[in-house]
Amino acid sequence: MEKIKAVLELLQSKHRSTLGYGLVTLLTVGGEKIFSQVVFQCPCNATWNLPYGLVFLLVPALALFLLGYALNTSTWRLLTGCCSRSTSFSSGSHSALTCLQTNLAAALAALTWLAVGLLGGSFYECAVSGSARMAKYLCGNLNSSCAIKLPQVPCNQQEAEMQDILNQLKAQSQVIGWILIAAIIIVLLVVTSIIRCCSPISYLHLKFWEIYSQKEEQILLSQATEHATQLADENVKCFFECRNPKDCYTPSSKAWKEISALYTFNPKKQFYSLLHKYVNRKEMEMSDRLCSMEGDTVVPALSFVDASGMANTEGM
Repeated sequence: MEKIKAVLELLQSKHRSTLGYGLVTLLTVGGEKIFSQVVFQCPCNATWNLPYGLVFLLVPALALFLLGYALNTSTWRLLTGCCSRSTSFSSGSHSALTCLQTNLAAALAALTWLAVGLLGGSFYECAVSGSARMAKYLCGNLNSSCAIKLPQVPCNQQEAEMQDILNQLKAQSQVIGWILIAAIIIVLLVVTSIIRCCSPISYLHLKFWEIYSQKEEQILLSQATEHATQLADENVKCFFECRNPKDCYTPSSKAWKEISALYTFNPKKQFYSLLHKYVNRKEMEMSDRLCSMEGDTVVPALSFVDASGMANTEGM
């Protein structure tokens, strides 16, 4: 068991993002299979086929997109307190870039659902068979009854004419699905290549930075849990013993705010996180916000710094 645990910890530390994306993909594929085989039942009706098929194809994708957006730590770093603080041009552009990166990460599960759903073909067949515009295309050279029978195609596969149309719809769905998968891979490869090409940090330095971010997150969670437990224990004891509490230092609201902001890279003073920047600050050189020092720039390759936080309780 100890060896298995060691292997799992090694995989988590070295391939955390890969495992995360793989798990999301597997869960999405499994969910799509359950929906298509157990839940989905095409009504085979000219009125309901199109909306029913589109709902099963698009609504789960939208739900997965919103869920991915809500589970991303960068989302809450960006939104928490944004209505009560002033936004400069630099912080505004940083927020826009962070929002774009968060959208791309959140879109992974949604696009996976669309691709797998299209490869299966059931949702597309049901939706297109209820479309009056597609009926003209599919039944162009066939008899006039084809358009009337078209909504029954997903349910009635015995007639040779209906079977040919069904095969055509499935082929179209799968082709679109593979094109979507190829487009996703190409876009991811191009975006990753551009981000790495523009990075001021070398490859090994970037790997070290990622390790630091993971370890800082784990230790911060551990220390926060221990400190919160001690503070809660002292306060409860003081309540029942009717005495004044002992001194127990807790970081100020300003300190928490400054280490919770969006990270910016400064080539003159390289800090691995806002917490690292905060503890190495000099009082005479501090500005109102640590993230607005002169020379700070936004580096997309360091977006994982904003993604770290104390949300991952399973990692402990």
